[in-house]
Amino acid sequence: MDSSITERNIKSFLFALRGMGIDSYVFNKRNVITLPVLQRTVKVCHKCNLAATRKNVVFGEGSNNSEVMFIGEAPGEEEDIQGRPFVGKAGKLLDQLIERIGLRRENVYICNVLKCRPPNNRDPEISEIASCKNYLFSQIELIKPKIICTLGRHAYNTLMSVDERITKVRGIVKTFRSMTLLPTYHPSFLLRNQEKIKEAWEDMEHIKLLLKG
Repeated sequence: MDSSITERNIKSFLFALRGMGIDSYVFNKRNVITLPVLQRTVKVCHKCNLAATRKNVVFGEGSNNSEVMFIGEAPGEEEDIQGRPFVGKAGKLLDQLIERIGLRRENVYICNVLKCRPPNNRDPEISEIASCKNYLFSQIELIKPKIICTLGRHAYNTLMSVDERITKVRGIVKTFRSMTLLPTYHPSFLLRNQEKIKEAWEDMEHIKLLLKG
């Protein structure tokens, strides 16, 4: 029986969880670790100083079986209040981008690199990303989307382990752990630079074509 891929995935996933300090696991009938146990762990996380200033942990939401996963950088003020990703003005614009693909918000999965809001919506610090990124990697492994769309430079740089400007990499298809990755602008950036919205529309059309391929 060829079970090497499954075993390898489970072993690497367990190793990542141990790195997050998780020593006990909840399994479903297929012996795969579920999102709910990961979410419960993240909700009580105190690995960085953001735990002291957050109102709510923003884990992520959407379809657990989605073919498309959108990843931003961190929750903002409204997200911190509601405990949901992309619910402010930037969230409304993201909804429009998703509709451009021919999907709705509930058809995709949306989350951020950081699960807690940085004070005053400042950029994530390197140490905060280091503390939180394994949670994101675990979400990706559990959902296994066909396409990952990173929103802004922080999400792209975290996944690709680089330091690039979003204007340089936007729209260029990459591969992340055998999944297709397409970086585009963060909706908050688009609200400030509306002349770039046309390029974001083009990226969504690209994702639409990739889903058909």
